[in-house]
Amino acid sequence: MTRRLAQVAKKVGVSEATVSRVLNGKPGVSQATRQSVLTALDVLGYERPTQLRGERARLVGLVLPELQNPIFPAFAEVIGGALAQQGLTPVLCTQTKGGVSEADYVELLLQQQVSGVVFAGGLFAQADAPHEHYRLLAERRIPVVLINAPIENLDFPCISCDDAVAVEQAWRHLASLGHERVGLVLGPADHVPSRRKLAAARAAADAAGAGLPDERIERTMFSLEGGQAAATRLLDRGVTGIICASDPLALGAVRAARRRGLAVPGEVSVVGFDDSAFMNCTEPPLTTVRQPIEAMGRAAVEMLNAQIQGGAVPPGELLFEPELVVRGSTGQAPRG
Repeated sequence: MTRRLAQVAKKVGVSEATVSRVLNGKPGVSQATRQSVLTALDVLGYERPTQLRGERARLVGLVLPELQNPIFPAFAEVIGGALAQQGLTPVLCTQTKGGVSEADYVELLLQQQVSGVVFAGGLFAQADAPHEHYRLLAERRIPVVLINAPIENLDFPCISCDDAVAVEQAWRHLASLGHERVGLVLGPADHVPSRRKLAAARAAADAAGAGLPDERIERTMFSLEGGQAAATRLLDRGVTGIICASDPLALGAVRAARRRGLAVPGEVSVVGFDDSAFMNCTEPPLTTVRQPIEAMGRAAVEMLNAQIQGGAVPPGELLFEPELVVRGSTGQAPRG
């Protein structure tokens, strides 16, 4: 007991006597301090006293598929800061190969009596992946917000970047530079944002009267290596412009071109998606379509907090407009 008091007091920055008053339900402690002590108990893994267990923790799960893609740490920073401003404490759950699964994380978060969960990328974005753990959250009436893909038959609020507009911007940009043989590097076939990007690309190609043959569409895992392998296949088929579903995929495409002895952007133009950290520092600096991460992250937290407070949040998807950022990886199509 004494060790627990000391650890919680140190975590919150109050005296052990103050912690003891909170745990024993005695007066003389401000609501803010009381809440901080209870949150510290949750974070440190201690059980709340029996009389306090009915109160849901002020913890919010933030579930990410990985941290290698800079877009996910960027979302974590924005969402974590916005949660703190609302008096909520983020619990970061990141999947690793062979590690804790997304479903396991959900079970752990439920055990911690979290106030809500934000998912930024993950199995919900894959139509064919198991979704039972999301249904469990819905059955428990836990507030949930999804970022960048909805789940069919579950009315979780969703914040998304408009994939169709993103591809339209990239396609028009390459077309304006004279590129007629444009290829796509997308995620797996069941990846919802990739499906949307493909539909938009087909519409753009049809509108231009060119069409988009299947040989100019490549699917791969979201990694630099996946982008390199997919882009290599597209280069074999003579494409001069490549639109990628993420910045790491685009960097892989640049590397594929260079391995073939092709100049970027002199002979091959590459467009990414996200505008994640340091894309202006690559060589050449990457032309990409920027997700409005700050606005999307803050909107997700506002939507989650409204649910936590018992307010009504319209189901469905809130779309945010992306922005094409032109840098050095795109140029005029080669002649001939």
